[in-house]
Amino acid sequence: MNTKNKIYMTHFDYHRLKTMVLDYKKRNITNNNLKDLLGEMERAQKVDSHSIPPNYVTMNSVIELKNLEELEFQEFRLVFPEDANTEENKISVLAPIGTAVLGYKTGDVIHWKVPGGENQFQITKIKYQPEANGDFHL
Repeated sequence: MNTKNKIYMTHFDYHRLKTMVLDYKKRNITNNNLKDLLGEMERAQKVDSHSIPPNYVTMNSVIELKNLEELEFQEFRLVFPEDANTEENKISVLAPIGTAVLGYKTGDVIHWKVPGGENQFQITKIKYQPEANGDFHL
C-alpha cells in the first residue's frame, strides 16, 4: 500500500463506505481488503463533494490505469461491491485495485499488494468523475 501520497475522499463517499463496512461487520461478512479500505478511509482528507478536485478518484469514477510492470492499460468504473461486474468493467472498491485507487489523483503511482504479489500502477486518466459532472448523488 502506498501511504506517501495525500489522498482525498468526499464526505458523501466516506459516510457511504463507513455504512457499508459497519453492515459487513454486523452481518459477519469477511473480506480481505476491508482492513486496507478502512485504513485508506481514515487517512484520507475528507472534503465536500462540491470542492473535490476533478482529477481525484471518487466512487463511480471511470479511470484509466496503467500497470507499470506489464505496461498495459485498463479502464474501469469504481463501484460498491453490489454493483461490481467485470464484464462491464465495474470493479468493486473492495477488490485490491479498487481499494488501491480510491482517493488518488491522475499521475499518482500506487504500490499495492495484489494476489500475485506487489504491483505498481499509475492513474493515467480520469474519464469521468461524478462530482466534476455535477452528479453529486452517485
